[in-house]
Order: sequence, then structure tokens, then C-alpha cells
Amino acid sequence: MSGWRQKRRIMRRYDLTANMYDSRYQNEQEEKYDAALGCISTHGVAVLDVGCGTGLLFDQIAESAEIVVGVDISKRLLVLARARAQQFRDVHIVQADADHLPFDSSFFGVVFAFTILQNIPVPSRTLSEMADVAKQGARIAVTALKKVFSPKDFEGLLVRAGLSPASIIDNEGISCYVAISLNRKNAVI
Repeated sequence: MSGWRQKRRIMRRYDLTANMYDSRYQNEQEEKYDAALGCISTHGVAVLDVGCGTGLLFDQIAESAEIVVGVDISKRLLVLARARAQQFRDVHIVQADADHLPFDSSFFGVVFAFTILQNIPVPSRTLSEMADVAKQGARIAVTALKKVFSPKDFEGLLVRAGLSPASIIDNEGISCYVAISLNRKNAVI
């Protein structure tokens, strides 16, 4: 299946199930957020949430971050994210493809990408794109579905994308590995 066809299929699936997203996924997503936020501070930095869904993460980071930008490919999920974002200052919503993020290089101080890699045709390209828009040394939290990625394969993806994994969290109750990495890309020469 071509990359764009796969993305359109995922987009349609999430558009059709957007209204039940929170009831289906909120508890597990919050467990992933807690695992990542135990290692990452968003205080006073620009934060990117790639694959933001309905914006569940905004509830946990919007008050501390300087600015939050949520990106998703699903229009219907973003309608719900926009409604959630209205209660916060400086939370913005953008419909975009994670492989072609419409931001300047080295802008974000923290990047989150929860539960998207299994939906992406070339995960290493997506991770590299996230690293491009993050500052050098930025913390990037990414999850990988355990039934799709082995820990070794996941770590290899992170390294090939220019990330330096600081830790990979494997909590028994979470269906994903949660990696906390430092961005090695965008070094000033």
C-alpha cells in the first residue's frame, strides 16, 4: 500500500471514530503521558504534540508551556482538539501530515508523539521530521506499540532519526514503549 493511501486510510478511520476517541483511549493515553511527563518538563518552552488527537495532552501541559501546537491529520479529531484548546491560552491546532510538519527548524523545545508510529508508512522519516523542527538537545517523547516494534527496533529507529534515547520505559500496563530522547540534530556549527 502506498504511503499516502495508508495515511488516507488512517485519517478516515480516525475521522469516523473521533467522537468515541476519548472514551476508548483516554485512560491509556494518560498513562503514557504520566510516564513521559515524569521525565520531561514543559515549563516555559514551545511544545509540539504530533498526532494530538482530541488534545488530551493539553490538559496536562498547557498551563506550564509557553506555547503548545497540536498537529493531527484527522480533521474530525482536530475539531474536538480545537474545542478543548479554547480553554487555554496559546494552544494552537494545525492539520498537517507528520512527515511534512509546517514549522521552522529548531523551533520546539519539547516534542511529543504518542501512538502514531504504527500508523506511519516510514516511521524513521517521521521521527527525523520531528527532530528537524526541534531544537538541538530538545527532549522528544515517542511511543511505539509493543505488538509492532521490538525494543531493539524502536531504539534503532530513534538513533537513525538523530535522536539519543535517554530511556525507554516499559510499564506492564501500557501497550506501548515510551521513549524519552534528546535531539542530536540541528547542531550549530
